[in-house]
Amino acid sequence: MIIHGDCMDQELLLSEGIENADGVAALMDYDEENILISLYIKEVSKAKIITKINNESFDNIIENLGLECVINPKTLTGEYIARYIRAMQNSLGSNVETLYRLHEDRVEALEFRAKQSSKVIDTPLSDLNLKNDLQIICINRDGKIILPQGGDSIKAGDSVVVITKHKGLSDLNDIVKQR
Repeated sequence: MIIHGDCMDQELLLSEGIENADGVAALMDYDEENILISLYIKEVSKAKIITKINNESFDNIIENLGLECVINPKTLTGEYIARYIRAMQNSLGSNVETLYRLHEDRVEALEFRAKQSSKVIDTPLSDLNLKNDLQIICINRDGKIILPQGGDSIKAGDSVVVITKHKGLSDLNDIVKQR
């Protein structure tokens, strides 16, 4: 349901049953209105709240307000463009299945598909000379999620999720230091 009216009119929101909503998205043109209405809804409802904020200079303030889901259209657009570029690279030999940029683009979460030709296949993770600021956080093997430990190894066909501060990784082999 879309409520088209004065978002600051508490009576209007209550008459529309905002206190019983499962989710609310504050998508007005002004960041200040989105922030205020989100804080109000947080007080009167248990709804999941999504708050649109265009101005990144509000980031420090917003962190202290306890808003659970803040979206920035520019950041989202950048993520989609990065995913598109990585998808295009896939057709040119990149092995990245999925890419997410996190923490103001300082960190990337990448999903790789392990190929039989990869140097990291069948080697215990503790024996891999992983790059600094890089961690293997998940291995998906035939639908079974493995939270990797040192004795685990990557098998051909596994989906491997890596989180890193390094930019431009395009293959699972890129996670190890060059010797």
